[in-house]
Amino acid sequence: MIRSKGFPQGLCPLSLFSRDADLKAHAAYKAAKAGDEEAALALLIDIAVAWLYDHRARFEPGLVFIAPHAQEATGDNAIPQALASICAAVYQGVTDTEVVQTDRVYHTGADPMERMAARAQFQGHILPGAKYVLVDDVTSLGGTLAELSNYIQLHGGVVHDAVVLVNAGRSLDLVPQKKFVALIKERFDDEFTEIFGIEPHALTANEAQYLAGFRSADALRNRLAAAEQEIDRRLRSKGIARATQTASAGARVAPELSDDQASGLDHE
Repeated sequence: MIRSKGFPQGLCPLSLFSRDADLKAHAAYKAAKAGDEEAALALLIDIAVAWLYDHRARFEPGLVFIAPHAQEATGDNAIPQALASICAAVYQGVTDTEVVQTDRVYHTGADPMERMAARAQFQGHILPGAKYVLVDDVTSLGGTLAELSNYIQLHGGVVHDAVVLVNAGRSLDLVPQKKFVALIKERFDDEFTEIFGIEPHALTANEAQYLAGFRSADALRNRLAAAEQEIDRRLRSKGIARATQTASAGARVAPELSDDQASGLDHE
């Protein structure tokens, strides 16, 4: 799928940390990252609930909180869906359980071009006209959120806002600067979209800034080919055969909050 829809102008995600070391320091992080939903909820109740409550004025009731279904090399990352569930509870919204990521991108440990080479793809029902809030644990280049945003908009939804625990990008904004978009269009013309499957205006701020440093389409192709080889090498070292990846069978249902957990979120 061509990424043709950019982020809405002015979209800057609500974020708690600027580096993932602050998140990884929590005792429950490894278990949550490996798929333990109870560990993910414990982590978020510990570090994020008070912060989320501080920003209640930013989010109107009835929003749809949607997180990518991320498959990491060590297991299914439970943090994004748990964060979406808690956001829905705090902000009187709902959690999306319809949209599923259909490929495994294994972005953990990847460099920028490797992330460009392994684009997340999604499928599932979008509610036309509904206002969606993108949710993830960590964003750096912003590509996964961009693909999810593109999917929502192509299917009639509205991207309203974004929430991440860690915004580790050089630029905290999601929308690219016009000067970088113009430079990419001038330097690479239509070859850029042929190479990446992304229209320049639909890049993230950090993707655009990174790619504007390349001088020719051939340089892009060569670096992309090297990135593909590095992805295969990195995954093989973990015993993962990228060529045999299959689409996810269904969406991870966001963990339901028990009555005790829900009451624990009540700061009123």
